[in-house]
Amino acid sequence: MKSEEIAALIKYRLEQAQTAIDDAKFLLDGNRSPQSIVNRAYYAMFYSALALLQKIGEVPSKHSGVISLFDTEFVIKKIFPKELSKNFHKAFELRQALDYKTFKAIPKAKAEETLSNSIRFVELVKKHLESA
Repeated sequence: MKSEEIAALIKYRLEQAQTAIDDAKFLLDGNRSPQSIVNRAYYAMFYSALALLQKIGEVPSKHSGVISLFDTEFVIKKIFPKELSKNFHKAFELRQALDYKTFKAIPKAKAEETLSNSIRFVELVKKHLESA
């Protein structure tokens, strides 16, 4: 893939991340489902992680692969704090549980926390990519 194609894909992934955050905020402001808020917050993290991985030429096909490679390439190497990894893992696990494993609703506060963590995650990824 050419460098301009990679740059365009990174830009697109960051736009997807921002759209997911905007969607989550809209859902939160509209007092909508915490499950939907968590979903959009997680996907904001996922899309921004894809942008990072695209930059290094490594894009796994599974969500768990994206998370694992984020940890290996960016957290273990101390490019990002371990807290980001923990929040990414928690958002993934929560989204998985809500989408596939449970019938219980979660408190709105948990969705707000996940969104807040997502916003920070995306901001730090954007800063890193701008400085790289």
